[in-house]
Amino acid sequence: MVPVEPGGGLMRIDLLTEPVAGLQEALAAVDAFDRALVGGLRRPGPAQAAGLAALADAVTGSPLADRVAEAAGKAAAGAAGEEHLTVLAAARTALLGAVHDALTDRIGEATGRPPAGDPAAGPAAVSPAGSGPAANLLAAARSWLADLVRAGWQGIDHESVAGAAPVVSALLPDPGLRRLAALLDGFAAELAASCPGAALDQVPLRRWADLWSRAVLLTQPGAVGAPSAAAPPAVVTGRLLPLGVDLHAHATAAQVQVHAVFEPADGGAPRLVRAGVSVPKPDTVVGAGVWQLIRPHLSLLAAAGEGLSMDLTAMPVTAEGDLLWDDAAARPGTGADPFATARVVLATALVAPTAPLDRHPARIAAPVLLEGYAVEQDGETLTLALAGHRITVDTDRIPTAGPLTPQAVAASSACIGLLRWDAGEFSVQPLAVETTVKRKTVALHAGAWAGGTADKTGLKGEKAALDAVQALRERAGKLLRK
Repeated sequence: MVPVEPGGGLMRIDLLTEPVAGLQEALAAVDAFDRALVGGLRRPGPAQAAGLAALADAVTGSPLADRVAEAAGKAAAGAAGEEHLTVLAAARTALLGAVHDALTDRIGEATGRPPAGDPAAGPAAVSPAGSGPAANLLAAARSWLADLVRAGWQGIDHESVAGAAPVVSALLPDPGLRRLAALLDGFAAELAASCPGAALDQVPLRRWADLWSRAVLLTQPGAVGAPSAAAPPAVVTGRLLPLGVDLHAHATAAQVQVHAVFEPADGGAPRLVRAGVSVPKPDTVVGAGVWQLIRPHLSLLAAAGEGLSMDLTAMPVTAEGDLLWDDAAARPGTGADPFATARVVLATALVAPTAPLDRHPARIAAPVLLEGYAVEQDGETLTLALAGHRITVDTDRIPTAGPLTPQAVAASSACIGLLRWDAGEFSVQPLAVETTVKRKTVALHAGAWAGGTADKTGLKGEKAALDAVQALRERAGKLLRK
């Protein structure tokens, strides 16, 4: 039992280290199905048939049971059509969704927060609903995905993977299809980098099966689309108190999410929300330079970097707690220390429900405050010890685009972080820590440079990014002139 904030109750760290009933069995069924995809479903053998049967057995007693049993039988006989593969993808997604729900329930027990979808949370916002993307484009994407899994991961080659390129090009112009296009593009790039599949020593089973099954479901009519005029997103008015900034940067894209507590102006219960943006980026822009690409699209970053709240007026929000950020609906407020927010409000903030297609253990990112711990280090592995229990620090997720470092975490006494689950256990991704420098308590934030900085390292990274972008623009201009 670890106190987390005055008046906020106790955080049960022990619950995060105890086994979750049924979780290992569900994951074993998913793993068995994933192994069946390695050799492909064109001519499945006995081992693959057993993996398909394991998936069907895992959903016995559910509404999916009959259809999954039929699809598994067809696939085991090498006669699965696209509709059968879709059912198998749905069953796999449902199992991982059940794992997600069990883990988030455990987090709710440990933190004492109201569960997702609690009626006390009030009316839910409306998520964007599909208006029916072009059926032929979805069919083309589904066909490529079906051919892919029939060949199996060991059967991929550059010719088969290249089949995604025209599909992605056709999907990209439609804003409602860009989510699927980005997924297919990234998936195809990973597969192309691993060709030929027959030469692979190791296959990322869970990851590729995750990407495949998610893409298959996104090709179903109505899975994605434009907002419905009949059901516009809900809007909220009140004060936004940032907790921390989570940055993900890859070779050609970057994404940032600001996790925050929203206090409604009408005096309603506070709730956990997020605001984010994704941008394309050149592979030469790294480190602190990434902020230059993201900053113009999200004014909230400046407030988070400066330790300010934001006053929102009629800001659109989805049922899942994602703010559809509009600068016209926000203005900077007064000072708001994230650690003060975490100590006073975080434990009682309502949690938004998770969208059906986002119910996956890899998507878990629950804001928490930890303090009063001892730091243990074994090589590069950091562990926080609290009340006789230990939780690993996910230092790999700490971005290089800010002053927060693993060394700062090792010297810290308090941490705002995101609870995540991977490799069979919970871990914490630090967003900010409190540490002592020259006998003074200092806070270091992963997003401290998001709105701009005078730090020498940050300025150096931003200048390098500016030079890289200018050089690319000059090259692009020359090519266009030619």
